[in-house]
Amino acid sequence: MRVVVTGGAGFIGANLVAALLDRLEITEVRVVDDFSSGHKANLAGLAATVHEGSILEPELLDAAFAGADAVVHLAALPSVPRSVADPTASHRVNATGTPPVLEAARRAGGLHVVAASSSAVCGAGPELPKRESMRPEPLSPYAVDKLAAEGYLRAYHHCYGLGVLPLRFFNVFGPLQPADHAYAAVVPAFLTAALAGRPVTVHGDGGQTRDFVYVGTVAQVLCTAVLRRVVDPEPVNVALGTGATLLELIAELGEVLGRPLDVAHTEPRAGDVRDSVADSTRLRELFPDLAPVPLREGLAGTARWLRTQQPQP
Repeated sequence: MRVVVTGGAGFIGANLVAALLDRLEITEVRVVDDFSSGHKANLAGLAATVHEGSILEPELLDAAFAGADAVVHLAALPSVPRSVADPTASHRVNATGTPPVLEAARRAGGLHVVAASSSAVCGAGPELPKRESMRPEPLSPYAVDKLAAEGYLRAYHHCYGLGVLPLRFFNVFGPLQPADHAYAAVVPAFLTAALAGRPVTVHGDGGQTRDFVYVGTVAQVLCTAVLRRVVDPEPVNVALGTGATLLELIAELGEVLGRPLDVAHTEPRAGDVRDSVADSTRLRELFPDLAPVPLREGLAGTARWLRTQQPQP
């Protein structure tokens, strides 16, 4: 089986490429990436074929998709705060970039398309856990873009018979997740600060809940979706239904690092959702053999990787 990963040099993408290459059923992995947020170093030592360029380039996609069996569409401009700062750039990649991928999959003979959406589309409704059937209430441009992408996948399935699977990622963390920019996710941001001996910065009171999922668990879901050709036009939550507050996360990190962490509180960020915990029923139905990595084990693995990336004080 030949698999294309758009955004394959990114955090989730590179972890997925490594996981796919470990599967005997996979004969070739191709990566499409313009390296605007992914890094070539993430693919070092991996026997993947790289097609450098944008998902907005039809000729590039045709070359990458020719003879393939499936596409995992992860290419994105991530981050809610980044989308608030530059909504047009976010829309161009995250929403406008979806139809070209689907069209290329059609031209290549109707490839199976597994695509990343986001828990951000659920919004700030008070009901928990977040079920896929709830009315979306996006609060940020990024969330709107991802909701549009879900709509395109559904439409291509119903109009053209394309086999699709939109997956709503919740708070994914793990090795290769960048922490050296203003829009870093909380786990690498907290760990980087703690390892450098600085207080961790919490936007708001720290009572926000998140469903943290280790990237190895996500890669397991994506590999299984491709190999079993799991098709469903409706979105599926990729999370475990085990929410933790940011303060609880900080306590877990303290246990992993062997010392309590200092905390500095600042103002809440625009567009952030207060509570985000998933209903994982549909995920468990579609992937009954899923063996998720526990939170503390995932945090420990992430800390080990980060220690190799920065000098210690």
